[in-house]
Amino acid sequence: MRRTIENLEESKIREVANAGLGRPDVLAFWFGESDEVTPDFIRQAAVDSIQRGETFYSHNLGLPELRTEIAQTMSRKHPLHGNAQPIAMERIAVTAGGVNALMLAVQALVDPGDDVVAVTPVWPNLTAQPLIMGAHLRTVPLQPVNGAWTLDLDRLLAQITADTKLLIVNAPNNPTGWTLSTEEQRAILDHCRRTGTWILADEVYENLYYAPSAQGCAPSFLDLSVPEDRLVVVHSFSKSFLMTGWRLGWMVMPPALTVPMGKLIEFNTSCASVFVQRAGIAALQHADDVTPRVVAHLQACRDALVPALQALPGLSLATPQGGMYAFFQLPGAKDSLEVAKRLVREAGLGLAPGNAFAPEANGWLRWCFASKDIARLHDGVARLADWMQRAPK
Repeated sequence: MRRTIENLEESKIREVANAGLGRPDVLAFWFGESDEVTPDFIRQAAVDSIQRGETFYSHNLGLPELRTEIAQTMSRKHPLHGNAQPIAMERIAVTAGGVNALMLAVQALVDPGDDVVAVTPVWPNLTAQPLIMGAHLRTVPLQPVNGAWTLDLDRLLAQITADTKLLIVNAPNNPTGWTLSTEEQRAILDHCRRTGTWILADEVYENLYYAPSAQGCAPSFLDLSVPEDRLVVVHSFSKSFLMTGWRLGWMVMPPALTVPMGKLIEFNTSCASVFVQRAGIAALQHADDVTPRVVAHLQACRDALVPALQALPGLSLATPQGGMYAFFQLPGAKDSLEVAKRLVREAGLGLAPGNAFAPEANGWLRWCFASKDIARLHDGVARLADWMQRAPK
């Protein structure tokens, strides 16, 4: 076994979840997914595909019909792209989940010893992937100010040099809810053009955005870029369409990457399952029947949970602009993992530890508020409040 793989940290989120195995009384908010099932018409599209016997391989890059739907959807959402040029189907690769798209991008771009910069705190897969490829990883932490995590843009740009092969940025961000502004994206893109640095933009939470927006989604690097930019943007069906278990995602990339990316997919997964891709087509064709409802419900969940948490004494939390998480600091909490395990044992409450996402987030906890029943959120807050009163200081 390669030492790099042996040295990979196990998921601290899974470690907390394992502590709650077999306990039906635990209210679990640790994983980043809704407890609502995929809409029926999406499930039926997959069933119909299987009934038709579509159980064979597809093109490495995905079904042309799905790639076309994705390209059209992305072009509608980002009409400023390349001076109103539509995003071509030839720039789309369908993948077996968003995480697969991220790993493929890193495999395609990073050699051992390459300099990679990542903005943290962030979902731990994003910092593990360049390490798996043998890269030299440097992180630029966001800074918490009154519970809100903010970017020191000058500090980030100073860390990106001509020797930097790849910048990894996730916005809207998991776990903090931080979101890049269009002005920040423009500054980053212009700087990376000068240094020759690739940008890997994880924008899977693009639609889960609660600030006013003419496009109905978060700002995207696609709003500012041209097809030839060294930019790979990754998306997923998981969050916006309640499809976490389906493992279906995509990437938008420069045209020169498409053929080699197809080869790389062949050596990883060959292709995404055809019946899952059919479900993706149905999801995109009826996106207006699903995503606005999902986002509206998530905003209602956020607006119920965040004020209730903010009312707890000493707790630090800002209202997130995007994503599906409340990321907060408990008074006196030093080891997030230990606190999260104690909450499972002593309060029947399952949250993700902040230090799963970066060392600088130790003392913080992530609460996924994607709950079908808002009453569960209130129950969870009551359990946390009771525990905070009882727990030894």
